[in-house]
Amino acid sequence: MTTVYYPTVADLLERLGDIPPERVRLVPAPGHATGEDVLRVLELEDRLCELVDGVLVEKPMGWYESTVAAALIFFLKLYLRDRDLGVLSGPDGPARILPDRIRIPDVAFYLWHRFPDRKRPRERIPALVPDLAVEILSESNSPAEMDEKVEEYFRAGVSLVWLIDPASASARVFNSPADGRDAEGVLDGGRVLPGFRLGLAELFANAGPRP
Repeated sequence: MTTVYYPTVADLLERLGDIPPERVRLVPAPGHATGEDVLRVLELEDRLCELVDGVLVEKPMGWYESTVAAALIFFLKLYLRDRDLGVLSGPDGPARILPDRIRIPDVAFYLWHRFPDRKRPRERIPALVPDLAVEILSESNSPAEMDEKVEEYFRAGVSLVWLIDPASASARVFNSPADGRDAEGVLDGGRVLPGFRLGLAELFANAGPRP
């Protein structure tokens, strides 16, 4: 894997989507981190980090955002109860979606075709691409960062991306990086989850009032 160098901190932050500097880990030095470092930080500090071009980037997830993720998982589980389509993961399920990218969607769904003989991976960070990736926005997520994530997901082979914004009780749905649209009050599973429809009002009511 090619090491990426950043001449200045400003260059590094711009590359990461102008995120707050407190989310960027400086050990190991930017450009030199690996998947083992992702696991080390998790084990020693109980902090979730994603890996971007050899840089550890802390994954923001507030308490309310986690309740939204839990509510969404509840509704997806209800849908999947009678449909054996694949595997659902939650907010602490990292996956290496590209050789130089480890991402942790807040919710992800993997169709069975991702698992030869339906055997689930034993690795703690499997090389695995979701069919649906869901990101629940936190205050420190910048528009540029989310644009980069959406592009990465589709470059890796994701079919559907939902960006859910608890602050505005809204969502955007992507079928490609260039095809992002307002959810208009309803999350639709499209070809990944045929027939799944969830009103955002119901989702946020299940998550409870935002503090």
